[in-house]
Amino acid sequence: MIHTYLGETIRFEIKYKNRTSIGMTIDSYGNIEIQAPKRTSDERVVQVVEENWGIIQQKLKEMNDRLLGPQEKAYEDGGSFLYLGNNYPIQIFQDINIAQEHALFKDEKLHIYVKQPDREKIKQALKRFYYQQCKALVEDGISFYQSNFKTKPRSIRISDSKTTWGTCDSKMQLTFNWRLAMAPREVIDYVVVHEMCHMVHMNHDRSFWRLVGKIMPDYKEKENWLALSSWKMTV
Repeated sequence: MIHTYLGETIRFEIKYKNRTSIGMTIDSYGNIEIQAPKRTSDERVVQVVEENWGIIQQKLKEMNDRLLGPQEKAYEDGGSFLYLGNNYPIQIFQDINIAQEHALFKDEKLHIYVKQPDREKIKQALKRFYYQQCKALVEDGISFYQSNFKTKPRSIRISDSKTTWGTCDSKMQLTFNWRLAMAPREVIDYVVVHEMCHMVHMNHDRSFWRLVGKIMPDYKEKENWLALSSWKMTV
């Protein structure tokens, strides 16, 4: 079915099933499928589509952005970077007297202090900020969820891994990717819970996932956020 609303046109497929409510899925290619109870009228399906129009448009934009891939970052005033799941503009401050390039979050902006406002100095300041924030957020999450575990982590480390969000080794040493500071707080907490559960079950077996689900029943939503958004978590 093709439907136009508020000047925008979308195509979606309707599948009638044995269910009691109308559901909607959008796959990684932007294909929209509406699952509706049998004998649901087309008018009712269209009504639900229009009620969720904003969500649909946002999802389609995210799909398109992901297909385009990472865009060139602007390392200047107004350039935007992710922090805790949201994009914030950066503002550059030059100070030749500072001991080290650094950044802080203030007034809904990422304030970046550098001796020289060049790309590499700004990037270093941002990475240092993300490392520090990631460590603080992870430690806070571990403290919050520790009551669910008898074992405590032996150490906590922040890394620059290109392949994992977190790891737990046999010595109960937990490692987390600094890029997690770009994710929403609840997504960071999911990775924390995931790695803490490895202190009990080292493999991804049924017992492991049961424990994850017991502590965080909606963990799949967090996994999905990482799967859809990891491509833009860059500096």
